[in-house]
Amino acid sequence: MVSTTATTLLLVASATAYKGHYRNEVWSREQTEAAGIIWRGNKTSDPLPHDYIKDEDLPDAYDWRNINGVNYCTMSRNQHIPQYCGSCWAHGAVSALGDRVKIARKGKGIDINLAVQHILNCGEVGSCHGGSVDGPYQWMHDISTKTGTGISYETSNPYMACSSESQEGFCGAADWTCNAMNTARTCSTFSPEGHCAGLTHYPNATITGYGSISGQAAMQKEIFARGPISCGIDAMPILNYTGGIASGAGEGVDHVISVVGWGNVLNTKGTLDQYWIVRNSWGEFWGEMGYVRVAFGALMVEEQCSWASVGTYTDTSNNYPCYEGGENCCQFCPKAK
Repeated sequence: MVSTTATTLLLVASATAYKGHYRNEVWSREQTEAAGIIWRGNKTSDPLPHDYIKDEDLPDAYDWRNINGVNYCTMSRNQHIPQYCGSCWAHGAVSALGDRVKIARKGKGIDINLAVQHILNCGEVGSCHGGSVDGPYQWMHDISTKTGTGISYETSNPYMACSSESQEGFCGAADWTCNAMNTARTCSTFSPEGHCAGLTHYPNATITGYGSISGQAAMQKEIFARGPISCGIDAMPILNYTGGIASGAGEGVDHVISVVGWGNVLNTKGTLDQYWIVRNSWGEFWGEMGYVRVAFGALMVEEQCSWASVGTYTDTSNNYPCYEGGENCCQFCPKAK
C-alpha cells in the first residue's frame, strides 16, 4: 500500500468526480493502482467455478435468500447514515463476504455481520469519498496472512459513516485513524470512572483468497458455487427506482453493490428474461426492500466483480470471551475489580 499522505490525496481527489447529480464512488484504474491495489487482482490456489462448471448445469434461477427455504443472506445496510458517506465499495464487499460466512456456517446460529468501519479506518483502499472494487478483499487477505486476524465484527466497531478526511456531520470532531480503538473497542461505564479501550482479542473473520471476474456466465458460476459477489454498477438509472426490472446498458461504473443471485420472468414472446438480484446499501426504504432487479447485460453490472473465499471466523466454538469492560482483552485497561 502507498503512504497515508498519498492515499489521502487520492481519496480527496475522487470526491470531485460527479455524473449528473450522483457522486462517483468508484476509483478508476489509475486511482486504484496508485493506491497500491492490484487492478482486477487474483490470489487463490483453488479451482475456480468458471473453469469447472458447465453452462448447461446452471439453473434458470438461483437466489441465496431462499435455498430450499433457508435464507443465507445477511443484513441489508445503509451507507448514508448517520451522515452521508460514499462507502458503497466497502459495503458491497462486506455484505457479500458476510453472506459467504453464513453459507460456510450452513445458515446456523446468529448472523455474523462484519465491520465496514474497520475498512474505513484501517484499509487505505477507499474512504467516504469513494474506493475500489478490488481493494477491500486485497486488504483483508493481507491482514489475514500477516496477522492471522481479519476484519472485526459490527458489534465491536459499528458503522459511523466517517473516514479520516471526511468533514461531514460529526466526522471532523473524532479520530478515524487506524489504531486499536478504531479496530475493536468497548467502554466499561460512564466517565470519569469508566474507560473506553481497544481490544487485543475480538471476533473477526479472515479470507484465504480473492479474485475478480466479469461476464454473465462467470458471475453465475461463482455465485452458484460459492455465494454472493461484489460488483460495480451504473447507479444513475436507479436513483429513483421503486420496483420492477431495471434495464439499459449503462454508461459507466460509479457505485458498488452485491449480487446474491438471479431470477427470471416470462416475457410476451413466451421466453424467459433473466435478471440479477442485487442488494444495494441505501437502506430498506429504497427499492424492493433494499434490493433491485437488474436485467442481464444492463447497468454495467457484469463489467467488474470481486469475490473472496472464507477462512476462519469467530463463533461460539472458538471465541475468546472478554469482560464487559474488556479488561482481560485490553493491553492498557485497568485491572478488573
